[in-house]
Amino acid sequence: MKRTAIDLADGRELIYFDERDDAVRDQPDRRDLPPPPPASQLRYDPLTDEWVAVAVHRQTRTFLPPANECPLDPSVGDRLTEIPAPDYDVVVFENRFPSLSGRVADEPGEITPFTPVRPGLGRCEVVCFTSDHNASFASLPPRRVRTVLDALADRTEVLGELPGVEQIFCFENRGVEIGVTLHHPHGQIYAYPFVTPRTRALLAAARRHAERTGGNLYADVLAAERATGDRVVTENEHWTAFVPAAARWPFEVHVAPRRVVPDIPALSDSERDAFGPLYLDLLRRFDGLFDMPMPYISAWHQAPVRIDRELGHLHLQLFSIRRATDKLKYLAGSESGMGVFINDISPERAAELLRAA
Repeated sequence: MKRTAIDLADGRELIYFDERDDAVRDQPDRRDLPPPPPASQLRYDPLTDEWVAVAVHRQTRTFLPPANECPLDPSVGDRLTEIPAPDYDVVVFENRFPSLSGRVADEPGEITPFTPVRPGLGRCEVVCFTSDHNASFASLPPRRVRTVLDALADRTEVLGELPGVEQIFCFENRGVEIGVTLHHPHGQIYAYPFVTPRTRALLAAARRHAERTGGNLYADVLAAERATGDRVVTENEHWTAFVPAAARWPFEVHVAPRRVVPDIPALSDSERDAFGPLYLDLLRRFDGLFDMPMPYISAWHQAPVRIDRELGHLHLQLFSIRRATDKLKYLAGSESGMGVFINDISPERAAELLRAA
């Protein structure tokens, strides 16, 4: 894989990850762009012990443009996009409308004595999986999945070295039902200046388990799922895909390496090669459930950058809000108000349907 970094017209960084060593990436960004927005504002919620980002500039971000105006396509002729090259394999660049960034303007003032405020330091990046606007992740060849995984490993390492960054989150949103604003197949990376609430909860449970048993909680859960096999969808030498016994979403699958590793950079070459065929098979099963493109979120759970890394166990959580051909799972009163999920499909039935898809 060849890595080439350039600066866009407004100073944001863009990185090409090419599968050919002879790729030349010297095309300049010929657009006239305004300066990127300043960092967002983080406000602390004392009632929940959580940080909330206020990023008002994101109201103006691009929203579902027609195909001939997609900013993630390559630049061809006078049609100039976020990617200056006329073609590409995988591209990563700093989001033009980020929730978090390193551009701090004025220090925010106090809201109340109970609500500390600080700049939304961090970084948000876009990951373009292919130059083909009409493709999907499921249509990629295994070699391209390996390139994407290597790019995520690179960014996890680099972003983890930024001052103040505590957690790296790589993810893909797919489908208008999920809330995508661009149809081009792409993912995102968030470098947070704190450990997220979900990860803190996972670590707290893992810590209690380690103190009680001396084991790694996720590894022990994975071993139990593999032993029963009831909710295992597919597996290979290095990875297992299973529906969690207490799945929250109608169709939810965890994809985990058998070896305990904290993050994507820690994966071996053989583990990275083995991921693509299994994951592509799983995505095609999702699309086959209702014979239509499945809306989903694909979320990599990595250990924090600096703390509790021994408690983590890298895994990917793939889930969809679609529960039937014509029905979506909405986060209504119990889920949104109280955080208590009510699943309409048993995890065992979901695993059975996915195995048969």
